[in-house]
Amino acid sequence: MTKLLAEAFAKAFELPEDLQDQLAEELLEEMEWELRWDSTLEGSQEKLEKLAEKAMQELRAGKTKEIGLDDL
Repeated sequence: MTKLLAEAFAKAFELPEDLQDQLAEELLEEMEWELRWDSTLEGSQEKLEKLAEKAMQELRAGKTKEIGLDDL
């Protein structure tokens, strides 16, 4: 366990039990979301690479146009 995480748990230990439970639920949800996100990215790497290559081909072929945020 890292020093920072140990510090966070030490501070959480001082909270009332209901707040500790709420914090624990939020932390567990966040960790689950991170695992799902990592899995999603891992499974889509090939597709992302193909999309990036297509975008680069269009850029080299002059088929793209630079725009600013105000143009969206």
